[in-house]
Amino acid sequence: MIGNDVIDLIQSRQESNWQRKGFIEKLFTPAEQLIIAQNSNPEIIVWLLWSMKEAAYKIYNRETKIREYIPKKLICTITSITNDYSTGQVICGENIYHTKTAITKDSLHTIAVTFLDDLNNVIEIEKKDILKDENGIPYLSDSYLHKTQDASISHHGRFEKVVIIKRLKKSAY
Repeated sequence: MIGNDVIDLIQSRQESNWQRKGFIEKLFTPAEQLIIAQNSNPEIIVWLLWSMKEAAYKIYNRETKIREYIPKKLICTITSITNDYSTGQVICGENIYHTKTAITKDSLHTIAVTFLDDLNNVIEIEKKDILKDENGIPYLSDSYLHKTQDASISHHGRFEKVVIIKRLKKSAY
């Protein structure tokens, strides 16, 4: 399964004061708060962790069909980070979601998947042939093959991302 989240950093700076009293405590676990406090660029870490939570939540919602506000139940771990890339995990209950985030000066884009190997097979597609089920969960529809495939849509400010996991064709052998 797949989830994704994109954050327009310019828009976030205009709409969200992450430094206001109570903001960090409301959204992040004590361990996540420590990561934010100890980083030389706390703004990026705030939005990185939030993006990881959002992308993972989209999978959780797809799996459970439960819509709830649970930011502190989505527990993030950053396993690697550079100026333009991060990997990590989000744990929610017994579920583990693997994440990869592209970091630019203007945006963050996080992909979350249930199987680590799927991170290498994520592709961005155009927002066409996307249907939503009765719960508002998006799918890519292939009317020719009469199949659907999990898709994830995210938009914020100037950015929109639609992603799927490219399935490898099975060998005829």
